[in-house]
Amino acid sequence: MHLKIITHERVVFDENVDSIRTRGVDGEFGILKGHIPVMAALDIGVTRITQGSDVKNFTTMGGVFQFKDDEAIILTNTAESGDEIDVARAKAAMERAKARLAEKQASNDAKRAEAALARAMARLKASLNE
Repeated sequence: MHLKIITHERVVFDENVDSIRTRGVDGEFGILKGHIPVMAALDIGVTRITQGSDVKNFTTMGGVFQFKDDEAIILTNTAESGDEIDVARAKAAMERAKARLAEKQASNDAKRAEAALARAMARLKASLNE
């Protein structure tokens, strides 16, 4: 089956894959060749693909997943492959977000901090490439 991960700026990934595992707003799900058609809203998380014995991780920061006729498309605002991630920067962003959450200020700040924390954690998880 084929997977394309597309952002507003670029095509992040465009290759054949054996399996796809990603995070929808209702939880994680996996796709194998021959799966029934599906469309799902994506949450902030990691999309993990396998190509033979190779495993690749990508951050997907929300968006839409569509699968039909063994063609998968992920449209997302931001996506990065695990090997592109600046781990030190992601760790610093995670610490800043945790500090903002600890301050317990206005709910708008808390929501932004929670989203920033989720993005940083997704980047760190994708960078592990496990």
